[in-house]
Formats: sequence, structure tokens, C-alpha cells
Amino acid sequence: MMDIATRVWNHKWKIDPIVRSLIDTDFYKLLMCQSVFRNRRDTQVTFSLINRTKSIRLAEIVDEGELREQLDHIRSLSLTRGESTWMRGNTFYGKRQMFRPDFMDWFEKLRLPPYHLEKRDGQYELTFEGSWPEVMLWEIPALAVLMELRSRAVLDDMGRFELQVLYARAMTRTWEKVECLRGTPGLRIADFGTRRRHSFLWQDWCVQAMLEGLGGSFAGTSNCLIAKNRDLEAIGTNAHELPMVYAALAEDDESLARAPYDVLADWHEEHEGNLRIILPDTYGTEGFLNRAPDWLAGWTGIRIDSGDPAKGAETAICWWQERGEDPREKLVIFSDGLDAEKILDLHARFSGRVKVSFGWGTMLTNDFKGLAGDALAPFSLVCKAVAAEGRPTVKLSDNPEKAMGPVSEIARYKRVFGVGPQASIPVTV
Repeated sequence: MMDIATRVWNHKWKIDPIVRSLIDTDFYKLLMCQSVFRNRRDTQVTFSLINRTKSIRLAEIVDEGELREQLDHIRSLSLTRGESTWMRGNTFYGKRQMFRPDFMDWFEKLRLPPYHLEKRDGQYELTFEGSWPEVMLWEIPALAVLMELRSRAVLDDMGRFELQVLYARAMTRTWEKVECLRGTPGLRIADFGTRRRHSFLWQDWCVQAMLEGLGGSFAGTSNCLIAKNRDLEAIGTNAHELPMVYAALAEDDESLARAPYDVLADWHEEHEGNLRIILPDTYGTEGFLNRAPDWLAGWTGIRIDSGDPAKGAETAICWWQERGEDPREKLVIFSDGLDAEKILDLHARFSGRVKVSFGWGTMLTNDFKGLAGDALAPFSLVCKAVAAEGRPTVKLSDNPEKAMGPVSEIARYKRVFGVGPQASIPVTV
């Protein structure tokens, strides 16, 4: 097993680029990229870094030269022969050749497009502009770079024994969580922690700990590079990005209201089985389900990613029952702000009523809170599509604290999608 603390001390990270592969990303990004390549490849989009935790002044912590060095390194990456073989020949979700030859031909030639970086009021403004399939692949590596550079800045001031103790404590904390979950009947859990991880090496360690500690309860990882290297299942479906961009492209209120279902109609043509998972909260879960076409009720399940998770699952169960579907045959994936205690609580509440699964993210791969004061505590950093063809994107969510977009457009979207008062839930990660 790798001694991470010694690696940090001996090399000061110089031999470890933060992002070491174009498939050091989440599986859902590759699935969505193929869908965009097929359906909307010429759409011009803008992605932007958004730090929701304003108290973390990243531009005062992370050196601009180091940030540019890491971003430039990512732009030099291309798909290796082994990575291409894995994508072309591996079985994903029970299906061979998940990635089409035309998409793979394009991906094998890809280099990520330029970025724009400047400092403003203690924060970095990092944006990416260009064709949607190219620009969207910046999201995960951009986040991973900023999160890990912040970690490196803190660790750089620590001595050798301090580093050893820090990682020993972090490993103990993670293993105690694994032990807490171990032996839970029917538990199904995957690593979703790429975007806000402490570091690549730490995420890889956490995945190995989950694999050993949870055995068959560990479903796999969203990180494609780790999945490939560790011979694990690559896990993921789709995200808010798709309806946000489709909605921004809508010409009027009627087509705006239809946009989230147009996304899933395109997805329906490409995927089946456990890849047919609805993410309903982009513009409010209840309204989405109330207006959903009947064919969506036949999909495999739903992912709950904002708001009160128990309320979201109860809403889904009622919706399936009203549509004549048996909820016990449906899958509910919880993926928002999870930690071991919440996982156990939700599993106990819904196991037997639905099939339950969990995507465990930041609090798996970046729970260093209190181990170096608050200097390594996780925080809420996102990279989102903010414009499509010059039009602003909007996300409402089931938690108004996660809403994004111009105020006037947020009001319009709330009107079109019938979103009323919402309960605010503090966003920590």
C-alpha cells in the first residue's frame, strides 16, 4: 500500500500531476459527452467556476502559477491506447461497446480547449468557452485541480511526522465510517467523490478501503481511471448540465417547459436498464414528476440530489404508485451531502420499499475537517454551464441555496415550472 504521507514529504507533489488522464473524470461525464456529441455537438457553451463558500479565498491560498501549470498540463493530455481499449472494449452496465465508434474516433483526437483565468476579490474566475462536447470535459478536472492545490498549499507547511499523523488520523476516520457501514444487509454504495476530493492518491486509497471493508456492498466508483486501474465497475448516469443547457436553448416558455423531457427522450434512445435514471430536481422535483410523460414512469429509478432526501424519495414512491408502478422494483439513488450516519438512516427508512443505492462523495474522499484546524475542511466548489449560445443557464434545485442564474431568469423559470416556496438547507459540500 502506498505511503501517502511519505510521498507528500519526499516529493512535494512534483511527480504527481493532479490530473493524470482524460479519463480521470466521472463516468457520467463521458456518457453525457457522447449524448451531446450525438445530439448537440455544435452548441456553444460557457462553463465557469463557482465557489459557494466565499470565506475560502482561493486566490489567496492557491498560487496562480501552479494553477496555470496544472491546467496547461491537462491541455496536453490525450487518450492513451490502453484507455481507448478500455472504453471501446469494456462492459459497462452489462453492455459492450457503450461508446460508439464515431464518438471514440473524436475523443481519441481531443485536446481540451483553452481556459480564461483571472483573480477578482480573493477568488479565481476560471471560465471555459467553446463547443459543448469539448468544454464540458473541463468540469471535473478543473474542480479536482483547485481542490487539490488548496490541499497542497496547506500540507506544504507541515513537517514529516505531522504529515504521518495527519494521514493516520484521516485513514482511521475513513475506516471507522467503513466499519460503521459494514454488514448492513442489502447496502449498495459507490464512490462519487472525484470532483471535490482531497487528492487523487487519497481518493484511490478510499476506494481501496471501501473495496476491502465493504466487499460486495461496494458497487464501484464514478472515477473512470480508478475503475480501470482497479478493475472496478464505473458508475454514473447523467447530471443537471443536460437540462440546464437544453432549457437555455428553448425559444419560448412552452419549449422551456418541455426541455427537461427532451433531454430524457434523447437519453431514452441511447440507454436502457440501470442507465435510465431520472434526475428530477433541476427545476423542482414535484413539478417535474407531475408533468412527466407516462413513459418516464417505466424508467429504472430516480436520483435524489438536493432538498430533503427522505421527502424526495417519498415523492418518487407516491408518483410511481399513482402511475401504476411497483416502487419495490424501482431504484432510488441518494447522492447529496452523504455521510455514514445519513446513509444508514436512509437505508433503514427505505430498504424494502424501494431498491436503495448511495453515491458517497465529498465526505468520503475529503473529510479532513478538524485534522488541521479548518484549513483542510471540505467546501462547496462547483463548475457549471453558465451560458449556451449566449443565453444564461438556470438551475433551481429542490434547495434554493443551490439555485443559480440571473434573478430575472430564475423568476421566469419558477413561473414556467410552477415552483413555489422552498425550504433552504445549508450547503456545506
